[in-house]
Amino acid sequence: MTHPTHAPASMDRRRWLLGSGATLAGALGTGTLSNLLLGARPAYAADYKALVCLFMYGGNDGFNTIVPTDTRYDQYAAVRKGLAIPKANLVNLAGINYGLHPSLAALSTAWADGKLAPVLNLGTLNSPLTKDQYRAAAASSDLLPDNLFSHSDQQILWETGTSDSLTRTGWGGRASEALGTANPVISVAGSTRFGLSSAQTPLVLPDPGATFGAYNLQPKDLTNNASNTARKKAIDALYAQAQDAALADAYAAAQRNAFAVSDRLAATVAVTPGGSGALAAIDSAFAPLISGSTLKTGLAKQLYQVAKLIAANGTVQGNRQIFFASIDSFDTHANQVTGGPTTGAHADLLKEVGDALGAFYAAMKNLGMADAVTAFTQSDFGRTFTPNNSNGTDHAWGSNHLVVGGAVKGGTSYGSFPTLTLGGPDDVGKDSWELQGRWIPTTSVDQYAATMLGWFGATDTQLATVLPNLKNFATKKLGFL
Repeated sequence: MTHPTHAPASMDRRRWLLGSGATLAGALGTGTLSNLLLGARPAYAADYKALVCLFMYGGNDGFNTIVPTDTRYDQYAAVRKGLAIPKANLVNLAGINYGLHPSLAALSTAWADGKLAPVLNLGTLNSPLTKDQYRAAAASSDLLPDNLFSHSDQQILWETGTSDSLTRTGWGGRASEALGTANPVISVAGSTRFGLSSAQTPLVLPDPGATFGAYNLQPKDLTNNASNTARKKAIDALYAQAQDAALADAYAAAQRNAFAVSDRLAATVAVTPGGSGALAAIDSAFAPLISGSTLKTGLAKQLYQVAKLIAANGTVQGNRQIFFASIDSFDTHANQVTGGPTTGAHADLLKEVGDALGAFYAAMKNLGMADAVTAFTQSDFGRTFTPNNSNGTDHAWGSNHLVVGGAVKGGTSYGSFPTLTLGGPDDVGKDSWELQGRWIPTTSVDQYAATMLGWFGATDTQLATVLPNLKNFATKKLGFL
């Protein structure tokens, strides 16, 4: 099972809104009344910072993403067998005893710049947890995150920054709300729990080149077109009228706001590589991923869109912005590798991630904005250290992640790598049948998020509100920013 993909809208639906959502207001995140506040949030003075979340749905195999290269490599290779990446093929991370999967070679520049940080054995936790505590706890114990090893539940916990799968709001949305950002979380990957706050939904934007706004009512559609101009005037008049009910007034205000946001962002959204309004600083960075005027992969399209929005931050408005992008299909139960350990489904997925993230980092450097932008990965969970019988891996817990950006203190790793012993202190298993290397996380999502949000401008008081379990950890921030 993987996170559902966001299918293109049908032509019928696109007759009103081309892009996503049943109504313009819905696609703009105005399904809740709070989005009326989009234009009323306070801006930060003079500086700009952005966080970019990249969620790898399905559960990425973090222990083939970041591999030890010291004496632990022999333990790794002995257990991983046919899935083990040959040491000679790993992307060298000079100065530390780890290497990256060869498909992530595009991130070599970020490492050489000292702007890439591996964060080790991350996962959902309520509080620090030992193996003895794990094994003694009842399944319903508050010590354990809800429904471990379940895709849907663990996706929710990563996106909400909690250990309760019934949590409605995401940590990105709560951070946006606490910091009073000018916009809600901007998602280029459809609606997401990560960006949901108590009163706002994410602002969902389509791919580059798409029309963002009402059909035939874009500013360009009104030029020398009396019919479209009359329609727009009638709609504006309708939404300007006072209504008999407070809910109707709120809906009308939401629609007015939706038109305002689409008018502001439509031109930026529509820009494609090499087209009118394209920036050479971004196009040159993404050049290896561009064919003609088309970006070759889904993730490249998403991060190209984010790069444009960051470059146009004056138009987007607000000096603090959180973005959300995603890629599916990391649930590699079968054929994780084919034809050798460096090829196959997982290698292809990581190449899409590495190439797009590497291009995005290069674009930020070209724009002179690298120090202001931090991108980071998330995923449902890690995968079993032991391969299964289908040339794949199964659901596990702790995993390894990457943070990249000009403010990142790279050149080293953060967190603690697990002891690679099946049945050892970090493996949840004890009996022979359960010795699969499902590592208990040694670092929590809360600490990971707090490190980024602290850099982003959140105070300790705000962090305690956004990340309610953070109080359970002695070390609040990991130091990579």
